[in-house]
Amino acid sequence: MDDTTSTPRKRRGGGGITLGDVARLAGVAPITASRALNTPAQVSPQVLQRVREAVQRTGYVPNLLAGGLASRRSRLVAAVVPSIAGPVFLETVQALTEALADKGYQLMLGQSGYDGAREDELLEQILGRRPDGLVLTGVMHSPQARRRLQASGLPVVETWDFTSSPVDMLVGFSHEAAAAAMADHLVSRGYRRLAVLGGDDARALRRQRGFVERARALGCGEVPALALPAPTGVPEGRAGLHRLLAQAPQTQAVFCASDALALGALAEAQSRGLRVPQDLALAGFGDMPFAASLHPALTTMRIDGTAIGRHAARFIVERVEGREVGEKVIDVGFSVVQREST
Repeated sequence: MDDTTSTPRKRRGGGGITLGDVARLAGVAPITASRALNTPAQVSPQVLQRVREAVQRTGYVPNLLAGGLASRRSRLVAAVVPSIAGPVFLETVQALTEALADKGYQLMLGQSGYDGAREDELLEQILGRRPDGLVLTGVMHSPQARRRLQASGLPVVETWDFTSSPVDMLVGFSHEAAAAAMADHLVSRGYRRLAVLGGDDARALRRQRGFVERARALGCGEVPALALPAPTGVPEGRAGLHRLLAQAPQTQAVFCASDALALGALAEAQSRGLRVPQDLALAGFGDMPFAASLHPALTTMRIDGTAIGRHAARFIVERVEGREVGEKVIDVGFSVVQREST
């Protein structure tokens, strides 16, 4: 059986199927096979069909890196989030993935943790692979990371935060303003002895500061605040409320800087026989899917993570495709979702 009809086998030395193998099986020149895969409109329907059948028979995977070098595009966009363990960023990642895929791009996800040095190392590795753009969580980067991002010339979108001086483009909201709005809500419900429970990462600390400052401005006096080592979740929420109530047993309402912390705080309150909200009101942040299903349902802060992901994808694609990005900074805002827990 000749080369134009037999399926090439994997080489004994470990090399995979090549474009040349596909071309031989299809009975065309390698350059014609390349055109069929990359610019199918340049070949006849018959040739295109033969090349596609050869790809199917061989299991050949095109070398996207080689094509990217030629076109100066990788069709990859990198996103960096602190953690994939918590659900707060998943809505944004999902929307980002779908919006990019609609335009022919794929998302590469990196996890930086809450350590600035880890983010620096991760960004160095990502930039060295030259994605078409980067989507970052937060605006608190080291001076070295900021210099590298600006020097890369790549489209960069910072998300889930707000600043007047972004690296490039930004889609986010003010954590301080969101937390202040929650303080307004709790005081409007008649609670005066407030406390706040959060993590020690930059964004959670800004929520804590915004809440405390607003509560004091509203005449609530001292506001106990507990910052736990990030990442935080349900166990930390339960332990944190235990510590807060030992410190300030007269507390009437607690703002938790995440819904996971609030879930833990709710478990602790119920284990003590405290009625929520009659004895202790609780509020969270993030409006996770479980928040509305708790008993009592959790008051929380809603952030439109889908809008963040879609805007970030649009920014990247417009810049990569050479179109002018109009408004480079978008504030998606926030909203208090009042439920039974307050």
